[in-house]
Amino acid sequence: MGTNNMIFLENIEWFDDTGKQLVQRIPESGSGEIKWGAQLTVRESQAAVFFYQGKAVKAFAKGRHTLKTANIPILTKILSVPWAMESPLRSEIIFCNLKVFPNLKWGTRDPVTFKDSELGLVRLRAFGVFNLQIVQPILFVNSLVGTKGMFSTSEIEEYLNLVIVSRFNDYMGEMLDSVLNLPSRYDEISKGLTEKLQNDFQHFGLAMTHLYINSVTPPPEVQQAIDDRGRMEVLKDMDKLMKMKAAMAMEKAAESEGGAGNGMGMGMGIMMPAMFAKFFDKENKSGAASSSATVLTCKECGQPVPEEAHFCSMCGHQQILFKDCVKCGKHITINAKFCSRCGHPADELPVPKVCGKCKTEDLSDSRFCNHCGERM
Repeated sequence: MGTNNMIFLENIEWFDDTGKQLVQRIPESGSGEIKWGAQLTVRESQAAVFFYQGKAVKAFAKGRHTLKTANIPILTKILSVPWAMESPLRSEIIFCNLKVFPNLKWGTRDPVTFKDSELGLVRLRAFGVFNLQIVQPILFVNSLVGTKGMFSTSEIEEYLNLVIVSRFNDYMGEMLDSVLNLPSRYDEISKGLTEKLQNDFQHFGLAMTHLYINSVTPPPEVQQAIDDRGRMEVLKDMDKLMKMKAAMAMEKAAESEGGAGNGMGMGMGIMMPAMFAKFFDKENKSGAASSSATVLTCKECGQPVPEEAHFCSMCGHQQILFKDCVKCGKHITINAKFCSRCGHPADELPVPKVCGKCKTEDLSDSRFCNHCGERM
């Protein structure tokens, strides 16, 4: 890609052959001497962050872009004699892969403790998958990648797994009273957990597009109690069972020959158009709802924002993030020392919370201990 040649201008682009690479820096080792007029090509599934003299200058979207530096071919090399022919005007391009990275695994290494209202303390194991996407390239590079030459999903998956498990324990303690009610609430728990994790991911310029719970496994004796509870629920609903048997009897009568069968068939024929009309009406409504396009909104004022906008047209809020306040989530400019909303120091890291019972460290805003299940 010619980032260190003396004469020719560079033509910079990047392709991910593995499908698992989040970030790639060019040049991969050290920095380069990108010249005035170098061409940068960014694909639709990418964004490129241009670093010049140690600072993130701009994030480039899809298309071909011309880079501007003070490195002039041949002339800069001559002027760089005091620096051993190495120009002090260093620059590099960091490509960010904006595609959705699916099928990332999460799960509990050790069973987490859950306080059940009916069974007492229960040890649970949970497993699932989630999808990840970079939404703020500069914030992601500055907060997680740093000066690494490349960054893949395997390097961040373990940390995100710990965050998901901690939030899962908190959410289970808040929303579920007993694991006996767990089998019917997988979808509800997945949706609520995804919403709860959005703030954790946004601090690093990431978004969790989907999270799925594959299984929550209690001990064998608790599984037996859930099976017994399910059998009791089936026996209670005798009314639905009788209605189902009556409908099956009507269907058999309609198929039989004779006057009664013909009369039953005529009745069913009258009812069928209305039934199909309701069915197709539901299909059309669901199809119209699913076809609605996703609209980007400003995090500050909630108004719609174009995909490639740098600032909100309503409130002027910057859409390309450099930092996020760890206390209130406000977007902070790169040189700010304090948050403009809450006054919290911009460079201060969150202090981990320690459980008063087992002295285990958890996330700063955890409500339940990951190790013993006690309320923090």
